[in-house]
Amino acid sequence: MSYVDGFVAAVPTANRQAFIEHARQAAAVFKEHGALKVIECWGDDVPDGELTSFPLAVQCKPDETVIFSWLVWPSREVRDRAMPRIMEDPRLSPEVNPMPFDGKRLIYGGFEMVEEA
Repeated sequence: MSYVDGFVAAVPTANRQAFIEHARQAAAVFKEHGALKVIECWGDDVPDGELTSFPLAVQCKPDETVIFSWLVWPSREVRDRAMPRIMEDPRLSPEVNPMPFDGKRLIYGGFEMVEEA
């Protein structure tokens, strides 16, 4: 079964287009290294919570929007082999493709798929 990397972050709303361009460039690199799909989503119905929520988790400020993204890989093994090469790829360096958001508030993780319908 496939493997998924998931991401949640807060992006300054004014940086929407910069985020889309950043995501497009990064997607090309991820796909070159074996990702099957790269999905980038801009939040438009992401409510604040009292105890837990996406906005709370990423410390979203009033002038920011929550993004939700995921990568689908053929397997964890493919992802684990690809990630070191991806992180060293000059096309993703901060000088070439800077993150248009605070990476310290990015939440990410890898997930084993257990069901796909």
